[in-house]
Amino acid sequence: MSTPVKKVPLHLQSAQNRLLIKHGKIVNVDSVVDGDVYIEDGVIKQVGSNLIIPGGTRIIDARGKYVIPGGIDPHTHLEIEFMGAKSVDDFYRGTKAAIAGGTTMIIDFALPKKGQSLLETYQKYRESADEKVCCDYGLHVGVTWWSDKVREEMEILCKHHGVNSFKTFMAYKDVFMLGDSELFEVFERCKELGAVALVHAENGSIIAKKAQQLLAAGITGPEGHQLSRPEPVEAEAVGRACVIANQVNCPLYVVHVMSKPAADVLVQARNVSSASGQSPVFGETLVAALASDGKQYRHTCWYHAAAHVVSPPLSPDADTKNRLLHLLAEDGLQLVGSDNCTFSLDQKAMGKDDFTKIPNGVNGVEDRMSVVWEKGVHSGVMDVKRFVAVTSTNAAKIFNIYPRKGCIAVGSDADIVVWDPVKTRVISAKTHNQAVDFNIFEGMECHGVPEYVIVNGRVCVDEGDLKAVQGFGKFVPTPVYSEYVYEKVKHAEEDATLNAVSVPAVVTKMNELKLDIAVENGGILLEPKLADEAPVSPAAEASLTSCPSSKGQRNLQDSTFSISEELDDTARKSCIRVKNPPGGQSSGGFW
Repeated sequence: MSTPVKKVPLHLQSAQNRLLIKHGKIVNVDSVVDGDVYIEDGVIKQVGSNLIIPGGTRIIDARGKYVIPGGIDPHTHLEIEFMGAKSVDDFYRGTKAAIAGGTTMIIDFALPKKGQSLLETYQKYRESADEKVCCDYGLHVGVTWWSDKVREEMEILCKHHGVNSFKTFMAYKDVFMLGDSELFEVFERCKELGAVALVHAENGSIIAKKAQQLLAAGITGPEGHQLSRPEPVEAEAVGRACVIANQVNCPLYVVHVMSKPAADVLVQARNVSSASGQSPVFGETLVAALASDGKQYRHTCWYHAAAHVVSPPLSPDADTKNRLLHLLAEDGLQLVGSDNCTFSLDQKAMGKDDFTKIPNGVNGVEDRMSVVWEKGVHSGVMDVKRFVAVTSTNAAKIFNIYPRKGCIAVGSDADIVVWDPVKTRVISAKTHNQAVDFNIFEGMECHGVPEYVIVNGRVCVDEGDLKAVQGFGKFVPTPVYSEYVYEKVKHAEEDATLNAVSVPAVVTKMNELKLDIAVENGGILLEPKLADEAPVSPAAEASLTSCPSSKGQRNLQDSTFSISEELDDTARKSCIRVKNPPGGQSSGGFW
């Protein structure tokens, strides 16, 4: 005989779904205002002062504290099978830890192996995550190989399964890595579908060669991981990814920018994009890069060093942390992810005699918010509005879930954190909520702690006490054609067309006059010729495309540089479609 389910009286049920946060400083990316927030049935219903609310509403006093949007971690790997191991933080432990730190949504990755169906991999991740997640989540899908089937499945995922982002790899040769011609195809497909292309930017071919050389020289420890991945190898790949994406005007999101050279290349690409009307580029860095550095790879304890192995590696330049922080504050970089991909020390030991076999990944999903606050806000590098932008709002905008997520506004999901800027905590593996047995931030004291964390209207951290519920979270679709992203693409295409249409007009006029350019005594003479004389040469016409842009600036990024031998492969040219605007390609290309 089954036990009858005890029903909660309706008036008590309603009271549990009503919440008022009073006397806090409400923070969005564009404002900090004193006020109250009323929540009912998981949604923000009122924001302001002197609110009229129903009786029986629970009241949280946020006096002296900030009321901020729940964090959105755009980069996690829970339950990933990688390098012969499975990450120890599953969707339950990982999202529970996220909530403890003030993050109320994650975006994870469904990564198929080469030859595997993208759609089946996505469905496998959904089945595993849906019953475990304590907070809401979304999914990026990896494109690790290319075929007509992959092309079709990308469209199905976008149209029917709430996916608007696809991750590609320029590293992990023979595992996830794509060649340049394949990247071209993926980026082009993303543009056609209104999706965002994500890229792990490292030169995988160089890494593979250098790893072989180091092992042959007897370097087998974790320091070899960093030595096999010098910073120019990351910077080169960032630049190459920007070049390829720009050829098809595809918005590009570069994950985990870890070094100053790579960051500088990305900032240059963003500046060129803004000035010359090109497809937008977004940059993410990791919380690990803001609080640690590459000296950890030479630690006397092998396990300590191996625990920090992540790709791209932590920078050997101790000043990189400050550079990345300032770029975040100045909008050179836009987001902070955790890349939470945790393996136990026993799993890391698989690479005891060969650094290429150490499973790559570090923790961060629980500590991301506090570390960014400590290093960014408490230190004075950024203000609280920018903190909200890089930990929540920018991710919501890029992946098209704003204003449902990422802001405190009427109608938004009640994913809210009451943040105590004064209270401190010391990070330790002994007290964290993750399953991993090591914490790369061990012993770090952080000012800034989530006192209350509200997930879809439910108080899941209550005065610091974690009350996460397995299965309470849900999948959040990320629709294609994000206005924040594709409005920039639209402007880029309009600018490219305007720049291009001026070229045929000039060529036509020159053909009418039959001008011949001659150089005499260091001066340029324009000599009109009769109409029956030879027309302007192809070389002369081509030279016109190097003239200054309509903005009056010479484009310093044009080059005859070939992206790679793969794009020059005549056997593959038939499958590459080049889309030029009317009158030919504009001169605004990045590199």
